[in-house]
Amino acid sequence: MTRVASTAVELQRLVGEIDAALPQTQCTRCGFPDCHAYAVAVANGEAGINQCPPGGAEGIERLAAITGRAALPLSAAHGQEGPLKLAVIDEAWCIGCTMCIKACPVDCIVGAPKQMHVVVNDQCTGCELCVPACPVDCISLLSLKPELSGWDAWGESQADAARERYRFHQLKLVRGEQENSARLVAKAEAKLVDLAAASKLTEATALDAKRAVIEAALARARAKRLG
Repeated sequence: MTRVASTAVELQRLVGEIDAALPQTQCTRCGFPDCHAYAVAVANGEAGINQCPPGGAEGIERLAAITGRAALPLSAAHGQEGPLKLAVIDEAWCIGCTMCIKACPVDCIVGAPKQMHVVVNDQCTGCELCVPACPVDCISLLSLKPELSGWDAWGESQADAARERYRFHQLKLVRGEQENSARLVAKAEAKLVDLAAASKLTEATALDAKRAVIEAALARARAKRLG
């Protein structure tokens, strides 16, 4: 029987169980921005349980057991099950553009602008998102244990660690946006202060000019009377 959540609490629990059964590679091949978003869609009946290539056939079986839905073959539209892959950066071609660092959902690529970048092998989820992001095509994918795929090539501890790194990555993005917003607000406030000061200066200058015109007119009038 298909499991249906009738309350918000039950839905949240179902989402948590589905999310915990996903490999957390954050590869987006399921058609959603991350594993949690896919879990929410599955829990709401808005996505099939067979859209996660990294989880493979075993992943589908896991989701079937949780949701009560029938297991289906992996959706060909979302990719194929395959071995775990590791991103490798060619040092000779890397230009230090940081595009791969920005694309990595788990912060496993380290480096700095205009310096060669390096992949932290133990943290790479094989999501492949860094490959199209590289403008000089210096990133390749190396299959680890080609004979293993799905959950046979990816363990629970790896999934848990990837989930935590992704959460930290998301927090960094939010913090960065907040800091950028704060800088923009401060810059805008400083500009307003400058404009206000300039406006006051303009008003003062205009008042001085007005006074000068009046004083000149009075002087001419006095001179005319005396003459």
